[in-house]
Amino acid sequence: MSSTLAADYPFLDILWTMIIFFTWVMWIWMMVYLFTDIFRRQDIGGWGKAAWCVFMIVLPFLGALIYLIAQHDGIAQRNLERMQAAEQAFDARVQQAAAAQVHAPNGGGGAAAEIEKARGLLADGTINQAEFDKLKAKALAIA
Repeated sequence: MSSTLAADYPFLDILWTMIIFFTWVMWIWMMVYLFTDIFRRQDIGGWGKAAWCVFMIVLPFLGALIYLIAQHDGIAQRNLERMQAAEQAFDARVQQAAAAQVHAPNGGGGAAAEIEKARGLLADGTINQAEFDKLKAKALAIA
């Protein structure tokens, strides 16, 4: 029974079906991408977005092609701006985390910073030599 099924659906038909399927997937992907670009745009209002959406739904091939032709530079520019904004936000978060780590108690500088703080306390007379030695040993043990 399986040999008759294989004979009923030859290799070129399988190849053609795969081409059609992947073309359909690419079309869906492209439409999602274009609609996403339309809705993220800040330079047109609601009526402009609605007009593009209606145009792309009523005449999908023509609408998608005209949008790609008319907005190709704008799409690239908006993507570049979004990537730069994301990169700047990431850099700001990294710098904020690094600054918080440096200013955190017991966080920045490690053992050397702790020993330096203890040396300052010893110089001010707040602690004695025995307490300094204990703090130094504790800082070196943690590191």
